[in-house]
Amino acid sequence: MNITNINDLIGIIQGLEKKLNYTFKDKPILIKALSHSSFSNELKSKNVKAECNERLEFFGDSVLSLTVSEYLYTNYPNLPEGELSKVRAGTVCEKALAKFANEIELGKYLFLGHGEELSHGRERASILADAFEAVLAAMYIDGGIEPVKAFLLPFATEEIKQIVARGNTKDYKSMLQQFVQQEQGDILEYKLVNESGPAHDRVFETEAYLNNNVIGKGIGKSKRESEQNAAKEALSLFGQA
Repeated sequence: MNITNINDLIGIIQGLEKKLNYTFKDKPILIKALSHSSFSNELKSKNVKAECNERLEFFGDSVLSLTVSEYLYTNYPNLPEGELSKVRAGTVCEKALAKFANEIELGKYLFLGHGEELSHGRERASILADAFEAVLAAMYIDGGIEPVKAFLLPFATEEIKQIVARGNTKDYKSMLQQFVQQEQGDILEYKLVNESGPAHDRVFETEAYLNNNVIGKGIGKSKRESEQNAAKEALSLFGQA
């Protein structure tokens, strides 16, 4: 991708603004939301100042959770807290976010480094999900919560309906956390112990620890999936799965 100045970048994102049905007042913040760390690192190596979307992704995770939580609380008054948590987890998981991202062709608007470009980074679920969260954060910062709701809820509500209809979504991490909290002072944590495979097909291995003792191991195509599987194994150990 041959990009020489900010105007080149602005031209690239105009198509995305149409799909978002939102025009940014602050164009650079959307550019940042679309900039993968591999892209910003390449620019930095050329002494060009550039920020990646990781901080926006962090913020966007909360914006996403708040928006979905508010919708669930308001529209599903008969669902208990535990079920609400399960439905939310299924709606904001990496698989769902990557699906939302693909529906707006987010991948083709991302700014990736050469290596990520060659390893099919535009199609990788983890990159798409992270960028989707970053875009939500950028929208929130630029225009507040209403544009976020207008864009996100059509995707989220359909996913929620499907999850509720299936009735079998389990958030193993939340279930394990609730079980562990029965004993005051217990410390539950997850540690990534291995990462393998080519860049476009990574495999993550996570261990769940309770008070520094391994209680479960999980493997997945993303860190989130491996943590869920580690929590599931831990629940099985305690006879809770």
